[in-house]
Amino acid sequence: MRSSCESGNVADCNKFALKLQKGEYILRDETRAAGVFDTACTRGVGNSCASLGVMLQRGTGVKRDSARALTLLRQGCERSAMDGCARLGELYKAGAGVSKDIPRATSLFKRACDAGHMTGCALLGALYAAGEGVVQDYAQAATLFTKSCDAKVALGCVGLGRLHEAGTGVARNDSTAAALFKQSCTGKERTGCFELATVYESGQGTTQNFERAAELYRERCGGGHGEACARLADLYEKGAGVNRDPRRATTLRRQACGLGYSDTCIKPKAAS
Repeated sequence: MRSSCESGNVADCNKFALKLQKGEYILRDETRAAGVFDTACTRGVGNSCASLGVMLQRGTGVKRDSARALTLLRQGCERSAMDGCARLGELYKAGAGVSKDIPRATSLFKRACDAGHMTGCALLGALYAAGEGVVQDYAQAATLFTKSCDAKVALGCVGLGRLHEAGTGVARNDSTAAALFKQSCTGKERTGCFELATVYESGQGTTQNFERAAELYRERCGGGHGEACARLADLYEKGAGVNRDPRRATTLRRQACGLGYSDTCIKPKAAS
């Protein structure tokens, strides 16, 4: 593959870069992978443009560069790299580096999903579940989430789990929801790990396990999830799954507030 790439086969350059990035059959070298992706992208390989764009977004193997990442995701999408379209849609949905444009995001997610990109289907499902940019349609959301979850896309499993938990678009089933959250967390979807923590805390659909809930909240809190910090604070306050520590609880609530979870912020006293 490397020899073919060096001989000018740009499709094999993209494949070789993926092996370098993942460390499959070769020592992992993300910096070198980025260089090979760059070469292949320059020669017209859309998937390489999208892959390099993601690396620049995350700062893995290369210095973070959001502006260039946006350009590369656009190039990738224009060259029919559906991962580029889906990730570009996420930027338009969040208004990150571009003006927020939900209709544009919807169009990009649909394009990716229609082309068989299952993460695009999960992202489109989330819009239908929320009624954001489209008419709210839980049944359609369930269809898209199921399709993506069946394809091992953890984000789709989270969405489907939430529908089962609420009984919207599908029959309410707490144990199915818990199993889906566990599946998504195992698939390294961070939102799934938070949802799994909440069901471990409540015992809804699974055996109550405060220690495991605390572990998962701690991981998400460390990753900047404000509500996870607040829920972990509650466990420290009660001594559930952890040694009771009101001071630690107070520190965590301040952290949650700093991360934007306003429920834990100290409200100013009204003037008398």
